[in-house]
Amino acid sequence: MTGAHDGRVPLKAVALGGGHGLFNTLTAVRYLTPDVTAVVTVGDDGGSSGRLRNELGGVPPGDLRMALAALMGAPAAIDDQLARDPATAARHKRWSRILQHRLGGYGALAGHPVGNLMLAGVEELTGDIVEALDAMVDLFAVDGRILPMATVPLVIEADVSGLESDPRMSRVIRGQVAVATTPGKVRRVRVIPHEPAPCPEAIEAIMAADVVTLGPGSWFSSVIPHVLVPGQVEALRATAARKVLFVNLANEPGETTGFSVERHLHVLHAHADSMRVDDVVVDAASVPAGSERDHLERAAGSFGARLVVADLAVPGTHEHDSRKSAQTLARLLGADRDR
Repeated sequence: MTGAHDGRVPLKAVALGGGHGLFNTLTAVRYLTPDVTAVVTVGDDGGSSGRLRNELGGVPPGDLRMALAALMGAPAAIDDQLARDPATAARHKRWSRILQHRLGGYGALAGHPVGNLMLAGVEELTGDIVEALDAMVDLFAVDGRILPMATVPLVIEADVSGLESDPRMSRVIRGQVAVATTPGKVRRVRVIPHEPAPCPEAIEAIMAADVVTLGPGSWFSSVIPHVLVPGQVEALRATAARKVLFVNLANEPGETTGFSVERHLHVLHAHADSMRVDDVVVDAASVPAGSERDHLERAAGSFGARLVVADLAVPGTHEHDSRKSAQTLARLLGADRDR
């Protein structure tokens, strides 16, 4: 199973998400094809991304930078380059690490990843985040494309219960970091501006794709925001691509504390009850056979999907193994394992 160029037309894949979850999915999909488009959330307001967003006013660069590093440094991408151009492969491996490196010290630049500063600078120069991302991809000769979910920075807003003395009361909190770390229970999320315009290039990629993946990742701040952009949801309904939802292996402290796998699906459906997917993929160890799995099959059915149970985890962790994810996706697509 490799993404090497062999004369056949490669699959067109689009991966939706953000952060470490999207990094993992991009690494997985890159085993299947070099034609990968990442569509990335743009609501981050913490750390380096938050500082650059506040100071420069542009789209937060962190998740976009991680997607670039994923496509550049994925094992399959390096293998492809080794077959075509060993010097480029070595350069990609080196620059993938450089883009992720955070500056040390205690001054104004401390903690900024090199890639965040580069992307913010190119966006300031071009005045357009899509053009800036395309320029970065061109500079490093990366297979694939990185696009923002929207071309303006978004604010994530949530209704959260459990923060007041009366458990029936809820409080509105704003900001991705606040939502991700709240000690309360997130009930619903929104993005501001409401009903943002999608990135046109992302819509084109979704419509042209053979397969579109969503998840895993921070459920309320990296996954659900993708279904809060009306134009993007319409494209997901209209595309002929196979749509595959990867569900988290475990709940996350803060955002989804106490959530079962089934609860992840119910919450997503509550935010996008008209969305349809073909496959809901879950890790076998996270959902033992029995009544729990039966309930999960019904939850998957609410999306018109079949439940796919597979061994997905890195042993001893709650992280997806990118190669296992790729193998599962290849089986779903009926792809030649030697592709």
